[in-house]
Amino acid sequence: MRVLFFPDEDGVDVSGGAAELAVLAFALAAGKGGTETTASAEPSFGGTELASVEVVSTSGPGVRIRVDSERSALLIEGDRLGLTALADEVQSIAEMDDGGHQHIEYFPDHYYLVAGSLAMVVNSPHGGMPTR
Repeated sequence: MRVLFFPDEDGVDVSGGAAELAVLAFALAAGKGGTETTASAEPSFGGTELASVEVVSTSGPGVRIRVDSERSALLIEGDRLGLTALADEVQSIAEMDDGGHQHIEYFPDHYYLVAGSLAMVVNSPHGGMPTR
């Protein structure tokens, strides 16, 4: 799995194989865990590669997506209800049969993200754009 942080855009870009995205979805559903990321020779387009993704269960309400720059880690913290909703989204992306991506971004009255969360783009295991 590769995670790029774009501080100027307040966002992260997540790419990985179906199994890697499923592991992330499992950690989100469990409310704990995470994964190490892998560096890539692919262009980063100005993003900074992060070393890990960590999931932490909190009392909430909601989910906050943030980066711990000192540890080079993507942190996803939240209550079980919100983490489960995000897990379902990540799992559905892992199961995509074509290229594509999903934007997970806060907006007022978002049903699980809290204000101040970073925007997150999760790419299909088949690439960020459809081939059809």
